[in-house]
Amino acid sequence: MDRIVKTLTWKKDELEILDQTLLPLEEKYITIKTIEEVWEAIRGLNIRGAPAIGIASAFGLVLAAKTYKGKNKDKFFSIIDDNISYMKTARPTAYNLFYGLARLKKVADDNYSKNIPEIQNIMEKETVKMFDEDIKNCINIGEYGNTLIKDNMRILSHCNAGALATTGFGTALSVFYSAKDHGKKFEVFVDETRPVLQGARLTTWELKKAGILHTLICDSTAAFLMQKEKIDMVIVGADRICSNGDTANKIGTYNLAVISAYHKIPLYIAAPLSTFDFSLKSGDQIPIEERPKEEVLEIGCIRITPQDIEAYNPAFDVTPAKLIKGFITEKGIFSPKKISGIKYEF
Repeated sequence: MDRIVKTLTWKKDELEILDQTLLPLEEKYITIKTIEEVWEAIRGLNIRGAPAIGIASAFGLVLAAKTYKGKNKDKFFSIIDDNISYMKTARPTAYNLFYGLARLKKVADDNYSKNIPEIQNIMEKETVKMFDEDIKNCINIGEYGNTLIKDNMRILSHCNAGALATTGFGTALSVFYSAKDHGKKFEVFVDETRPVLQGARLTTWELKKAGILHTLICDSTAAFLMQKEKIDMVIVGADRICSNGDTANKIGTYNLAVISAYHKIPLYIAAPLSTFDFSLKSGDQIPIEERPKEEVLEIGCIRITPQDIEAYNPAFDVTPAKLIKGFITEKGIFSPKKISGIKYEF
């Protein structure tokens, strides 16, 4: 199965990414050659989505490691540690970023006895392996999620948890791609997802490319649709999931969870196991990124508010596990009560 979108492509000594800030009006690829450029691309939302930035950050660390041409192993590992600390500051909420860096750190440490070029090569191969795993995981998430979709269902999505947020198929949107491949007829309602409009700009772009029936709505329309019994299910992605099932996702997800529970509509989280942070017991421990106020004060660089006002712009919120029906992963669908038994190591 071919990738829906080539979100990022590794070319040995450089990373090519699709600039998501320009979509849907322009499809332009950026070539990245340094870890600083990776950091800027992640921070600036040129590349976004927890799985995608996890892979991108790992490739960034590979680029940094490859810059060292000396033979001092202590200095080499110091460069790795310093750049891991640096990359972690790009976006603090998405756990996949931390997972990717930790996995590369471990593979480097495990091969400390080898020479530096060998370690650099092993780190690169491990990141390519993570890239390939993500594609397979997304396909599996789609296949498991497909079992939940029935003909004529109307499903609500939020933000963009599609191919653009991963290495090729997506998490929540992978469910729709799989359902379409299985010949099912359904409609997706797409939240615009203020303030950066990932739903309006990115999810509609993907679904249109895939030929999936969809309708864009304002974020504030979801409750009305549920009241009119026009939504059968909600499927969203995730940026970090705690051991108790509390889930951080794009701001507005908690709103959907509350109104879904009120209207007795199941809400599912679609995410790979690399998004699960089993070191955190509850959502209170998840760091929530706050983004520049200009994202709220402007749309497309056009000011929509009076001058000299403040804006509060958290990028994520936390949905309590009790409001979540289940987690669609590459290993199956789990209820919040069952995820503590998942074993996942790298």
